[in-house]
Amino acid sequence: MDALTNIGIAAVFMALLGTLLAWLLAVANRRLYVYEDPRINEVEELLPKSNCGACGTAGCRNFAEGLVEGKLQPVQCTVNSPDMNKYIAGFLGVSLGEQEKRVARLACAGGSHVAIMRAHYDGMESCRAAAIVGGGGKGCAWGCLGLGDCEVACDFDAIFMDRHGLPQVIADKCTACNDCVEVCPKGLFSLEPVSRKLWVVCKNQAEGDIAEADCEVACTACGRCVVDAAPGLIKLENNLAVIDYAKNELAARLAIERCPTGAIVWLDDAKGPVRGVAAKKILRQKPLPLASV
Repeated sequence: MDALTNIGIAAVFMALLGTLLAWLLAVANRRLYVYEDPRINEVEELLPKSNCGACGTAGCRNFAEGLVEGKLQPVQCTVNSPDMNKYIAGFLGVSLGEQEKRVARLACAGGSHVAIMRAHYDGMESCRAAAIVGGGGKGCAWGCLGLGDCEVACDFDAIFMDRHGLPQVIADKCTACNDCVEVCPKGLFSLEPVSRKLWVVCKNQAEGDIAEADCEVACTACGRCVVDAAPGLIKLENNLAVIDYAKNELAARLAIERCPTGAIVWLDDAKGPVRGVAAKKILRQKPLPLASV
């Protein structure tokens, strides 16, 4: 009888304890409950789920939250189709928004036919791996190594490697996701609004003769573009022409015409990068031989 009594007491105790814990959980749920707008899930389903970060958030879920809260605009998703962004705007009853298209641009034109290699790299086919081994062997320490990390990183097939080992960006496919910017060990990519037509395709900071000895299309800091451009639009920093895009409305093609190496170009919508009339003609198509040290 004593055993049965003990079992009964234990059962009652457990039942009371279970009831108390359930009550505490119910109270905690009511006190700690955070309301989430159900539209967030619906908007997230309308997004591409690439989580690329092109919109400036950590992923599509965060972007959906920003849209519902009115902090972001549908047009900021550059991966989604224009029609889908319009649908999201209509669903939320907000403006589609305005945003200039941005594309990835490479600040290097030193392909294998114009830029010398001082050492042959033999190892993992990766720019990052090559950069660790003596900078990759290229004469220009700032130049593209041409092993295609950016091409691999691009999930939208917007980058391909040309026959000279230089990445080429397909503007119509580029979503400004920033992956190529992050993966390039030389920091040669940046995301630029398409309205910026003047572009310096070089990052070599060596002095003029030294820079040109390593790459035929390097900026030599001759200063002709500075003189020919509108006042204050271009300046020289660390032996390199630098464009002040805050004055982009002053940009004119005239600034490229006397550049002797073609290191500063005009980005034509139909023709692509256009070099000035004074730029030396590059006829060679084969890679330069390995330079002797």
